[in-house]
Amino acid sequence: MVSTIKFNNVNSLFSQSLKKRINNFFNQNAQSKSGNRKLFLKGGILLSSLLIIYLILLFLNPAWYVSIPLCIILGVNFAAIGFNIMHDAGHDSFCENKKSNSILSYSLNLLGGNIYLWKLKHNIAHHTYTNIDGNDHDIEVKFMRIHKDQPVKAYHRFQHIYFILLYSISYLAWIFYQDYEKYFRQRLSKDSPNIKFPMRERVIFWISKAVHFSIFIVIPVLVVGWSYTLIGLLIAGLTCGVCLAVVFQLAHVVTGTEFKTIEDHTVEEEWMIHQLQSTANFATKSKVLTWLLGGLNFQVEHHLFPKISHVHYPEINKIVKETCKEFNITYNEFRTMTDAFKSHVQVIKLMSV
Repeated sequence: MVSTIKFNNVNSLFSQSLKKRINNFFNQNAQSKSGNRKLFLKGGILLSSLLIIYLILLFLNPAWYVSIPLCIILGVNFAAIGFNIMHDAGHDSFCENKKSNSILSYSLNLLGGNIYLWKLKHNIAHHTYTNIDGNDHDIEVKFMRIHKDQPVKAYHRFQHIYFILLYSISYLAWIFYQDYEKYFRQRLSKDSPNIKFPMRERVIFWISKAVHFSIFIVIPVLVVGWSYTLIGLLIAGLTCGVCLAVVFQLAHVVTGTEFKTIEDHTVEEEWMIHQLQSTANFATKSKVLTWLLGGLNFQVEHHLFPKISHVHYPEINKIVKETCKEFNITYNEFRTMTDAFKSHVQVIKLMSV
């Protein structure tokens, strides 16, 4: 997948200065840029809690008033594994060992997705061409208009009402439909270039889909029956979908972030400045959210340095802010998650007409 879009990196004084300061920080503190024991412990907690909740729901057969909250927690657990384990590992930043990162990134396949397709869509397309129309496929949300250059449809006038429904089904649509659509179409989106799908990854695709189907559908049906399986899957899946979609949207589809349509194949700004223009932070003072979201409330730092583990974002956040202030570059941030959510709703209302 090749894009002809180029960034203006001729006078990249900001980027050079920021990279130097970040590198100095890690050198002076003798720290690795990858994850640490706190992240390994968190990963163990999240995977263990997934197994425990799964076993309780299947074999202890708790009453509905216990099962429903457990299914909601399971959905949050799915998202948290994605945020903390798969996401860092997918960027080769969970640990220093590349092979271990590769293995841990396949936790996405365990949860029904496909890490190969995700890396193409997220690591390459989204992180390189953030909020650029036609290149960032993460901003192509069906039935949603999120920037001014997307065509207006009649149903968009209600998108500020139905957007939560779309977000809720996003995870289930992803693992049960969109992955297969990409696989057979051999494209990330309808108009994107063809993608290479090595035979090894094709085999992994089908085996991991079968494993996921067996663990989360076949076995539960055999143990608790169709109705309980369907209800539990819907509750967990819808919860996970809301968590994933909201966190992503609050980072890129809020007031202050920019969308671009490039016609001459050149972005005026250097790449790092473009990332600052198209990304926002939220609730960075909340330790609970930072722990649960895998530092994705520090999206600015993540987009500037995707190869650095999220456990370091609170520390390098200060350096990024100071450098932005020095170079008079806008740093987008919302004090709370509620503020960011309100801003997101404001944007999709604006884009509805």
